[in-house]
Amino acid sequence: MIRYILPTLLLISSALWAQVAAPPLKISWEIIENNHQGKSASLTAFTITNTGKKPLPKNGWTMYFNFVRKVDTTLSTDLKVRHINGDLFQLVPTASFQGLKPGASVQVNFISEAWVVNFTDGPAGLYWVWDQQPEKGYSLTDYTIKPSTQPRQYQRFAGDKLGLISPAMTFAQNKSIQDIPEKEIPKILPTPQHYRETGTSLVITPETKLFAPADFKEEGSFLAGQLSSMLGKSLASSTQKAEAAIVFRVDSSLAKEAYRLVVNEKGAEIAAADRAGAFYGVQSLLALLPPTLWGKTQASLTVAGVEVNDQPRFGHRAIMLDIARNFHSKKQLLKLLDLMGFYKLNVLHLHFSDDEGWRLEMPSLPELTQVGATRGHSNTPLKNLPPAYGSGPDLTANAGTGYYSRLEFVDILRYATARHIKVIPEIEAPGHARAAIKAMEARYMTKLAEGRKVEAEKYLLHDPTDRSVYRSVQMYNDNVINVALPSAYRFLETVTDDILAMYREAGAPLETIHYGGDEVPTGVWTSSPAVEKLRQQNPELKTTDDLWYYFYGKINDLVQKRGLFLYGWEEIAMRKTLLDGKSHIIPNPDFVGQDMQVDVWNNVLGWGAEDLAYRLANAGYKVVLSCVTHLYFDMSYYKSFDEPGYYWGAYTDVDKPFSFIPYDYFKNSKEDRLGNPLDRSIFNGKERLTDYGKQNIVGIQGLLWSETVNSPERMDYMMLPKLMGMAERAWAQSPAWAETNDEKAYQKAWSVFANQLGKRELPRLESFAGGFAYRLPTAGALVEGNEVKANVQLPGLTIRYTTDGTEPTANSAVYSQSILLSKGMKFRVFNSAGRAGRTVEVNP
Repeated sequence: MIRYILPTLLLISSALWAQVAAPPLKISWEIIENNHQGKSASLTAFTITNTGKKPLPKNGWTMYFNFVRKVDTTLSTDLKVRHINGDLFQLVPTASFQGLKPGASVQVNFISEAWVVNFTDGPAGLYWVWDQQPEKGYSLTDYTIKPSTQPRQYQRFAGDKLGLISPAMTFAQNKSIQDIPEKEIPKILPTPQHYRETGTSLVITPETKLFAPADFKEEGSFLAGQLSSMLGKSLASSTQKAEAAIVFRVDSSLAKEAYRLVVNEKGAEIAAADRAGAFYGVQSLLALLPPTLWGKTQASLTVAGVEVNDQPRFGHRAIMLDIARNFHSKKQLLKLLDLMGFYKLNVLHLHFSDDEGWRLEMPSLPELTQVGATRGHSNTPLKNLPPAYGSGPDLTANAGTGYYSRLEFVDILRYATARHIKVIPEIEAPGHARAAIKAMEARYMTKLAEGRKVEAEKYLLHDPTDRSVYRSVQMYNDNVINVALPSAYRFLETVTDDILAMYREAGAPLETIHYGGDEVPTGVWTSSPAVEKLRQQNPELKTTDDLWYYFYGKINDLVQKRGLFLYGWEEIAMRKTLLDGKSHIIPNPDFVGQDMQVDVWNNVLGWGAEDLAYRLANAGYKVVLSCVTHLYFDMSYYKSFDEPGYYWGAYTDVDKPFSFIPYDYFKNSKEDRLGNPLDRSIFNGKERLTDYGKQNIVGIQGLLWSETVNSPERMDYMMLPKLMGMAERAWAQSPAWAETNDEKAYQKAWSVFANQLGKRELPRLESFAGGFAYRLPTAGALVEGNEVKANVQLPGLTIRYTTDGTEPTANSAVYSQSILLSKGMKFRVFNSAGRAGRTVEVNP
């Protein structure tokens, strides 16, 4: 009889738990060992503690979580980790699990690939599902990611010689930065081609008159609006040039996007040949204002007197923003456009589709956002996408859900166009397309249930009879469009035409659409009947690699018929072949001369493709330098457990984009992707950029992928102040230190730039466009004898400290000179508004 009663009691217990939502559990996760068993693997563990007053049932539940590492083995016998798809996993009880009494804990050890360095490597988005409520997920919020207690664990393998960055290492890095008096710091960033301060100044009041000819009417209105917001009153306007103190003038002798700015006590003149040049002249005039004036109203504005002649180095100065992995609101995007305009960046590459989201409404295919723009838990197939990157079970209140409506996107386009920023949308294909594939599968199932088979198959992106087996880098087995299906091209044509219609409505320029092309895994299309049928019809398609060239040949035709040129990731310009019987990749000669443009990201130092951007440019492709080593803003600033971001390609502090040499980034690359001193022999035999190739480097792009960027604050933190270094390299002429590789000259230029950031640019960003939560650096601290010295990367910021073990606050003592060492000293960097960075601790 007892054996029948016990299961019943357990079932009742499970039901009671379900009534109170998530069980009261305290969960932690920690790294036990990197380089586990001498392999590229990590041993980590969940510890689950029952903090409630009732036992946790031995079954009837599942815990879900996202984890960016492939889990190979669960070592615990009571609970097992299972992979679902992508980065979604579940933890389930085994038959041996006997439940968890109140106050008891269970540890679940498991082995995963690669290693763990910072907290964003850890599992995220934990939630609970009861078997009796399969449609409902409950977030588990009492969750902690613990750092390793053994610092050696952060040296991931024998070749990883760099441990976590210490305050002493930061001090050494900052030591060469000189504190420059503010009056000696150039006031315009990016650096103009010619800049001279005259010692005069212009005072602007509401009575100051502004004149702009018809050609520059919008730019004149933009400047008047900016100045009026600071003065609290509308600026006077004039129809007569002679009456005005601020004058715009058309000068057809100037180059595209160039401008001339003269400011003295009598007035200011902005001359340009085109509207973009006039706009950049406006931004330079605004940059001359004291940075503390932003966000305030005052009776008058004093502008420093200057003579400036300026034009950009590159015509394509871009930011790529990923809104697919985690969504970023329209408000945040408009702030970014303001920021880009101020720093003279002119292209927003909008990555709106990927495996984890489709973020732009398509009037012709509403399922793309109905299904592909929502992430959360569901037991109903194809209702929405599953949680990813820690977005959790809730279908609405998470960064995994959201999209721009057609009207919102038209507004965004108009806003960008007013700031002379071109928005280039990216339709990820054929890989990284799971959101679109699942949305079209949902459409297919709906139409099929209605008995409309032809309509159901019209936009299908997968072959239901395909038995190909693959895993993408992000661990998906169903995220690649089948390029043999005619419906795939019908889909891309329809989406392209919907996008074109939105641009026409907005009056926004569109020269190209980005069609992805990266990271298609091995194994796709190998067992697809649709592919086999296509091969029979096209005997030239001998291997699955040939399908790649077939696909992009058709996409190239598609865009050219619409007056566009083809743009994509580097892979669209590559061809696989053999060299000495081994796989070898070369620039594809088939597409050379067809106005094709590529983003080249892979120059990872030590991976072998360090020269790929230069090889493609030398071969005749238009190249946008998107190098992971210097320009991926989602890379962690440096090696620290508390520093968010990925680091597989490099660590990227603000000095990395500033030090980038576009035409020869081999020259001053100083560290490998692990942060170790670089072995320069990796450049032996690599192809350098020819003079012909230089003509094909059309621009530079800073990139923010959003896997770890799930809030406006994190977006600001990862992007700023890196963006300013990238803007400097995209706009300013090649500096002397880059041409001569003079380290002393570089250090002097770096000091000037660091002072510009700390004393002018970051203070302005406290209020500019509503304010930005930019990253504040950690203090450097060095123990010498019985004293401690401290410094900061960006002069102008304030170091505060405590000597009693408490956290420094805005009221703590200001560091100004070396102080006596004591146990538990803490240092923290503050800005002028009292916001602080992370604390560092120094002990004897």
